[in-house]
Amino acid sequence: EIEQVNWNQEWESNFTPIEVDGTCLVRAPFHDEGNLEYEIVIMPKMSFGTGHHETTFMMLQYILENEFQDKTVLVMGCGTAVLAILSEMRGAKSLDAIDIDDWCYENALENINVNSCENISVYHGDASLLDDKKYDVIIANINRNILLQDMEEYKNSLNQGGELYLSGFYVEDLPIIRDACTKLGLTFVDNKERNRWVAAKFVA
Repeated sequence: EIEQVNWNQEWESNFTPIEVDGTCLVRAPFHDEGNLEYEIVIMPKMSFGTGHHETTFMMLQYILENEFQDKTVLVMGCGTAVLAILSEMRGAKSLDAIDIDDWCYENALENINVNSCENISVYHGDASLLDDKKYDVIIANINRNILLQDMEEYKNSLNQGGELYLSGFYVEDLPIIRDACTKLGLTFVDNKERNRWVAAKFVA
């Protein structure tokens, strides 16, 4: 037998805000407001994407470092929609966020509403939804096998000169990801590494 515990309170006490490069704060509704340029409120529930994981953190860094003003953006495997939300805050004019998981779809809608986003459309599904759509930026933080499986779809959905940001794989997987992108005519720009996890940028 174990003592009765308020597990919701226990979870909240262990969920800490995340600060990215002194510019972006990702917090839950029960945290105090910060004083950074970008502040995202996330109620993660059962969805992936609070900024605590290395891949989400690096993707947030990429969004902060690159130009998103007036761009069309796709976020694959959107989870909590944290990456889509920051992209809109950075000036993206139209965004599609897609996730195959029911929880993520519902949670993304909730977080978009909490952050008063106006330009994000959320879809429940996978890369099969991308037929005939084109974007200036595609962000995919999933896993190596899904990235490799859907890479051609991403390439076909990128405008000329568009940017592709990939994460969800380990440092030893980077050569495999780079090779797959190169074969499709994408050019490797650079990558980030955090505790053996990698995020990489490519251009069409």
